[in-house]
Amino acid sequence: MKYSIQFSDAIHILAYIEIYKDTSYLSSEMIASSVETNPANVRRIMSNLKKSNLIITQTGKPKPALARNPKEISLLDIYKSIEGNTNLIQVDPKTNPDCIIGANIQAVLANNYETLQKKVEAEMANITLDTLIHDISVLELKNRPENKELLKEYL
Repeated sequence: MKYSIQFSDAIHILAYIEIYKDTSYLSSEMIASSVETNPANVRRIMSNLKKSNLIITQTGKPKPALARNPKEISLLDIYKSIEGNTNLIQVDPKTNPDCIIGANIQAVLANNYETLQKKVEAEMANITLDTLIHDISVLELKNRPENKELLKEYL
C-alpha cells in the first residue's frame, strides 16, 4: 500500500517559506534540499499551494511568500490544497462479493471511515501552520540554540 507524503512535504515547504522569508534561501533547489526531494516536486507542490491561495509566487523570482498569516492557514487548508477531496482512509474497492465479509465490508467501512474523516477534518481545521512553526522552532533551539535570532518571532 502506497501513502502520499505530499501533504507532509507541503507543510514543510510552507514552514520553510515562512521561516526563511527574509533570506535569499527561497529557490526551489534550496527548499528541495531541506525537504530532501527534487526541485520539480517542490515546484509541483508549490503550484497546488498557489492555486489554493496559500502562497504567492512570481515566475522567474525565487521569492515565494505565504498568502496569509500562518495563524490563518490550517492543516485542513493545506491537506485540501494537495489531496483535494480525497479521504484520508480509503476502502478497498476489490473484495469478493461471494464472501460474507467481502460482500459487506465496503459498506461497513465506508460508514465508519466517513465518521473518522469528519472528526479528523475538524481537528485539522484547528491546527494552524503557526502552531507547527512554533513547535519546530522550540525543538530546533533545543538542538541548535545558535538559530535563535532566525526563529525568535515564532517562540
